[in-house]
Amino acid sequence: MDKIKHFFVGVKAEFRKIIWPTKDDIIKQTTAVVVVSAICCALIAVLDYAFEYGMNFITSVF
Repeated sequence: MDKIKHFFVGVKAEFRKIIWPTKDDIIKQTTAVVVVSAICCALIAVLDYAFEYGMNFITSVF
């Protein structure tokens, strides 16, 4: 029983060390993730259309 109590005392001590992000940090990081995801999505879509066009061109030639 003493080991379990010691474990939870350690968990509580570790939780005190956590530095939680501020609201502004969360907003900035979320915005960055959304923007980068949109850019990656657009890049993948452009490459998909380009490869589709290229494959259609190659198959129509032969």
